[in-house]
Amino acid sequence: MEEFSFRTIIAVFEEMFGAGLFWSLVVIAAMITVAFIYMLFRDRGLDSRRLVRAELAAPLGGIAAVLFVQWITSSGFRDIGGPIDWLVVLGIFVAGSIGLMLLVYVAQAVRRPPPRSESATPLSRE
Repeated sequence: MEEFSFRTIIAVFEEMFGAGLFWSLVVIAAMITVAFIYMLFRDRGLDSRRLVRAELAAPLGGIAAVLFVQWITSSGFRDIGGPIDWLVVLGIFVAGSIGLMLLVYVAQAVRRPPPRSESATPLSRE
């Protein structure tokens, strides 16, 4: 591999996961990201309670991502060799953590929209 490019990385991921699964994962990640950005604009910022609850779920997403990749690639922890392998596992863990954290935040925001302030109600008593 003389040349390291974005196309090379895409080809490696397509070979690992299969083209259908890889692009499905990309589309799902993009949809979650767009939904999170929409919620930020809709709510005009982050809600700290939702964020803390979502952060509590993040480690589960990281663990699930690492186990999923090991299952897809038919490998295990015994196959992790050098430092670059550990960095890849750490990157997968971080990506899974962030993904689940965003998903949980969006799910909470969809379930419970932000409360309306009294000044925003059309019939205010003055």
